[in-house]
Amino acid sequence: MHGGHSGIVLSGGGARGAYEAGIIRGLIDVLGLRASDGPPFTIFTGTSVGAINATFSAANVDRGDLNAEQLVHLWCNLSLETHLRFDPLRLTGVPQQIRRWLRLASGVDGLGQSLLDPAPLDAVVRDAIPWSRLHAHAAEGRLRALIIAALRIADGRTTIFAELDPRMDFNPTRDPRRRAVRGSITPMHVLASAAIPLIFPARRVADGWYCDGGLRFNTPIAPAIRAGAERLLVVSLQHRASVVPDHVPDRVYPDPIFLIGKVLNALLLDPVTYDLQVLGRFNKMVEVLEDTLDGPARAKVDKVLSETRGMPYRKLETLVFSPSEDLGQIAGRHLRGRSIPEIGRLGTWLLRRAAGRDATWEVDLASYLLFDGQFAARLIEVGHRDAVQRADEVKAFFGA
Repeated sequence: MHGGHSGIVLSGGGARGAYEAGIIRGLIDVLGLRASDGPPFTIFTGTSVGAINATFSAANVDRGDLNAEQLVHLWCNLSLETHLRFDPLRLTGVPQQIRRWLRLASGVDGLGQSLLDPAPLDAVVRDAIPWSRLHAHAAEGRLRALIIAALRIADGRTTIFAELDPRMDFNPTRDPRRRAVRGSITPMHVLASAAIPLIFPARRVADGWYCDGGLRFNTPIAPAIRAGAERLLVVSLQHRASVVPDHVPDRVYPDPIFLIGKVLNALLLDPVTYDLQVLGRFNKMVEVLEDTLDGPARAKVDKVLSETRGMPYRKLETLVFSPSEDLGQIAGRHLRGRSIPEIGRLGTWLLRRAAGRDATWEVDLASYLLFDGQFAARLIEVGHRDAVQRADEVKAFFGA
C-alpha cells in the first residue's frame, strides 16, 4: 500500500447513500483487507448521507475493513414502515403551538417540522456509530480527519466541521462563503448535514440552525485536500451515463412534488460533476507548471498561490466512482416488485406513483426517500460490483 494519507469523499443523496456502502465493501474485498490490517483511508469527508457513511467509517478506522459489513447490515435493516414515516401533524395543518406541545410530550425533537418523522434516523446515527471510539481515534492520531459540511441557515454559509488529529495543521479556506470549525463531531453535526430541507428538520448546533450541507457543498473535496490528502477516492451518486435530452415536452403543469425531485437533483447531484471537473483542471494546471517551470520559478508561483488561497496547488491522484446503473430506475423497478405499505397518505401516494410504468420524476424523488432494506441491498450490490469491476484501478490507486 502507498504511504501518505488517502482520503475518501462521500456525496449526499438520501437513500441513494447505500451505493456508497457497496463501494466501500467492494474496495475492502478487492484489497483483501481484514480487521487486523491498516485502514485504506485516514481522511474521511462527507455531506448529507455521505456524512453518515463517512462518520461510521471514520469511527472504525482502527480496522482495516472499516467494519464495512456492519455498515452494509445497517443499510439492509432499514424498513419503509419504520424509516419512512411521514409526519401527520405537519401534513394535516395542526397549529404550530399544538405541534410544539406534542413534540414536548413525545420527546421527539423536530416532529411536525418536516415531512418525515426524524426519530428513526436520529436513532440510527446516535446508536450505530461508536462515538467514543471516533473521538479516541482522532485524539490518538489513527484518524487524521473527519470533515462534514452543513449549511448555516442564518447567513447561508457552508460550515466545515472538522474533527482532526490534534497534531496536524488545518489551513481553513479563505472563501467568504465558507467557514471551518475545528472540534469534536457529534450526532447533531451529522444530523444537521443530513437535514434535507422539507424532508428532515433543521438541527441546532452551538450557535445556530443548520441544514443539509449538500445545498452548497455536496462534494467536500477541498477540505480533504487541506487536511493533507495525497490521494482522493470520490463517490458520486449520479448515474455516470446520464444524458440530458435536448427537449422533453411538459406533460402537465409541474406540481410541488415534481419540483422537490428536480430541486434535489439540481442541489445534490449536479454539483458533483462540476467539482470533479474543477479538480481535473487543477491537476492539469499543476502538470503544466511542473513541466515548464524550473525550481525558482515554481517556488514563486507557489508563494503567490499560498498568499491568495492559504496553500499552493498540488497534483492529486484521484479515483472516482459513480453508479453504473440509474438509481432512480432501480427504485421504480423495486417498487413495482413489492407491495406498497401504508406510511401516510402522501408517502403512500408518492410510492404508488413511482411504481407506475410511466413514472419519470417520481422515481428520482423516491430514490432519495426509499429507506428500505431491500432497495438498499440492490444499491449495495451495484456499488460492490462497480468497485470489483475496476479492481486493477483500485489496486493501482492504493499501491496494492
